[in-house]
Amino acid sequence: IIMLEFHKKKPKNPSKTEPEKRIKDFQEIYSQFDKNDSVEQSSRCSQCGIPYCQIHCPLNNNIPDWLRYIAEGRLEEAYQVSASTNAFPEVCGRVCPQDRLCEGNCVVEQAGFGAITIGNLEKYLTEIAWEKGWVKNLSSQNQFKQKVAIIGSGPAGMAASAYLTQNGYQVDVFEKNDRAGGLMIYGIPNFKLDKKIVERRTEWLLESGVKFNLNMEVGKNISFQDLEKDYDAILIATGVYKARKLDIDTSSVDNSIPALDFLIESNRTGLGDSPSNNKFLTAKDKNVVVIGGGDTAMDCVRTAIRQQAKEVTCLYRRNKENMPGSAREVLNAEQEGIKFNWLSVPSKIISDNSTATSMTYKVAALGEVDESGRRKPVDTGVEKQIKSDLIIQALGFEPEDLNHNFKTNIELTSWKTVKVDFKKFQTSNPKIFAAGDIVRGASLVVWAIHDGREVAKSIHNFLQSSKIKKAS
Repeated sequence: IIMLEFHKKKPKNPSKTEPEKRIKDFQEIYSQFDKNDSVEQSSRCSQCGIPYCQIHCPLNNNIPDWLRYIAEGRLEEAYQVSASTNAFPEVCGRVCPQDRLCEGNCVVEQAGFGAITIGNLEKYLTEIAWEKGWVKNLSSQNQFKQKVAIIGSGPAGMAASAYLTQNGYQVDVFEKNDRAGGLMIYGIPNFKLDKKIVERRTEWLLESGVKFNLNMEVGKNISFQDLEKDYDAILIATGVYKARKLDIDTSSVDNSIPALDFLIESNRTGLGDSPSNNKFLTAKDKNVVVIGGGDTAMDCVRTAIRQQAKEVTCLYRRNKENMPGSAREVLNAEQEGIKFNWLSVPSKIISDNSTATSMTYKVAALGEVDESGRRKPVDTGVEKQIKSDLIIQALGFEPEDLNHNFKTNIELTSWKTVKVDFKKFQTSNPKIFAAGDIVRGASLVVWAIHDGREVAKSIHNFLQSSKIKKAS
C-alpha cells in the first residue's frame, strides 16, 4: 500500500445531515466512512518521524501506526493498537476537539494539504471492531483479593474501572445517578454522542466484572468512612458539576437556569424518562438566550433549536476567535440557525413576576491579554436589550464542596479541586486517589480517560507495594 498520498488525495470527512433536516431530531449528524473512504483517507498520512498528532493527543494514541494498518486493510490489528492506549476510542472519535488536538497539529495540515481525518477514522475503526466481535470482555491472569471503590462513573471512573479489572482487582463503582456514564450520558447531547455508544461500554464493563452501584450517593446513601473501611483503595472521580454564577443576580428569576439542568433534562427525556414538571427546562416556543462560549454553550444552543425554540441567541463576552469551544461546533450551530452576539456582557435581567422577559447586555471591545492568554472584554458604554423567555447559563463548572458532602478532610487546592501528587494521582491520604475533572477542573473527556488510565496504574502499584508491606 502506498502511504504519503496527501498531495494526490484531498481530505474528506463523512457527509453531514443537512441543517434543516438534522434540527428535527437528536440523531448524530455525521455519517460513517465506508471501507474505500477509510483506506483512501488513512493512506494520506505522511508517517512522520516525529508524529505531532500523537504528541498532541492527551492519550498519546499511536495514530500513525493504526492509520497505516487501516490503509493496508489490517483492521483488527489497527483496532488492537488503537485500543491499547484508549479505553473508549469510539467516544474520542466523536467528542474530542480534533481541530485543536491531533488534526490541528497534523504535519500534513500544517503543510497546507488538509489534516488526516483522524477522528472519523477512529470512529469507523471502532464501529467495525464492535461489528466483527473484536472488542473482547476484559479478563486478567491475576485475581487479586483487593477491592477498589470508584466514586463516579464518568469517563475517568469508567476508564479506571476498565484498567483495574484488567489488572485483576474487584472494582465497585458508586454512582449517584440512575445510569452509569456521567456527563457522557447526561451532559453531552445525542447529536454528538449517541447514548447507545455509552450504554454499550457500560454493558462491556458489567460483563467484564465491574459492579455498578447506581443511585448511591456517597455521603448520603453510603458513608465515605464505610468505603474506607471496606476497600483497599478509593478513587474519587466525581467530576465538577456546580455551575459558575453570572455576575448579575438571578436567584429571584425562575427561568434563568444552569446549562446542566437543561441538558440533563433533555438527555433524560431522550432516554425515555418522563419529563419533569419544571416548564422552564424545555425551550419549545421560547426566545432562548444562552450565555457562554464553550462546548457546553454550543450543546445548549443546538439542543434548544431541536426543541423547537422560537429563536436562539448565544451571548459571548469575547469575539469568535477567542472562543474556548470547538470551531467545528460553532460552525454546526451557525448552520443550524443560531444567532451569535459576540462581545456581549449581560448586565441586567428584566423580569415580571419572577419570570425574565428580556435582558440587557453591554457591548464590549477587546482590551489587553489577561491571565488566560486571551484578550479581555472592556465596556464600551453601549447597552442593548434582547427578548428572553429562557436564559441558560453556560459559564463553566466548579467543584462542589467534597469534604462537606463526604464528611471527610481530604486536602483540596484553593480552587476546591482535590490536591494530588500529579505523578501518582494520590491525595493526602495514601489509599485515596483522585482523577479527572475533580483534579483538573472542567476539562475534556479525553483528559479524563487519560487520568483514568494513569490512576489505575498508580493504584495497582500502591496495592502491590502494600501487599509486600503486609507480607513482611
